[in-house]
Amino acid sequence: MEEKINKDIEEHKLWALIAYLGILFVLPLLLKKNSPYAQYHARQGLVLFVFAMIWGILGAVPFIGWFVIMPLGAILLFVLWLIGVVNALSGKAKPLPLIGGLAEKFKI
Repeated sequence: MEEKINKDIEEHKLWALIAYLGILFVLPLLLKKNSPYAQYHARQGLVLFVFAMIWGILGAVPFIGWFVIMPLGAILLFVLWLIGVVNALSGKAKPLPLIGGLAEKFKI
């Protein structure tokens, strides 16, 4: 069983990486339904994408959005993105801090 899991991870690392490239999370979500590893990272990428969209809307609020929300959000989003990419390429299926637990609620 573990061999099957390791094979899935090795064969789908690139798809897991693609899941963290904005709207491209849709590709592994739709094209790699047979890969639990690609699906896991696609759901994490979906949550990160939605979080980025919400943060972008909040960042449009004059003054506080421009000078507080947007800069802090950019740093947070970059850190979460980097963690996701590192996890995807290193073969780990760990949820992103703060928002990753939401991805487990998606049954797509």
